[in-house]
Amino acid sequence: MKIEHIAMYVNDLEKAKDFFVDYFGGHPNAGYHNKTTDFRSYFITFDEGARLEIMKKPHVADCEKTLARTGYIHIAFSVGSKDAVDALTERLKNAGYEVVSGPRTTGDGYYESCIVAIEDNQIEITV
Repeated sequence: MKIEHIAMYVNDLEKAKDFFVDYFGGHPNAGYHNKTTDFRSYFITFDEGARLEIMKKPHVADCEKTLARTGYIHIAFSVGSKDAVDALTERLKNAGYEVVSGPRTTGDGYYESCIVAIEDNQIEITV
């Protein structure tokens, strides 16, 4: 058993697609558009692991995303090394994204950072 994909609604589909391509090396499909409902989506494939589906449709609630809440809280990307965690975190910080923790070694031994990125969603960057 494996996680096949994770999905998230976004307000700016093209900006979200570009973010995951530019910062995480994602490979988007050509996209899908249902003209009846105006639903649009991309599947983004990464070198390993689950795919990410980003979606947009009219009239989706855009609730506040507090850092500590129940439910899905972040997507974690493994970038291969501490140096890569540091470099990507710095790159995202320099691009104006908020770093909410790290880079650091957690109490359970993970080296990671966490940023608030596309539309206030958290992304964890780990070895």
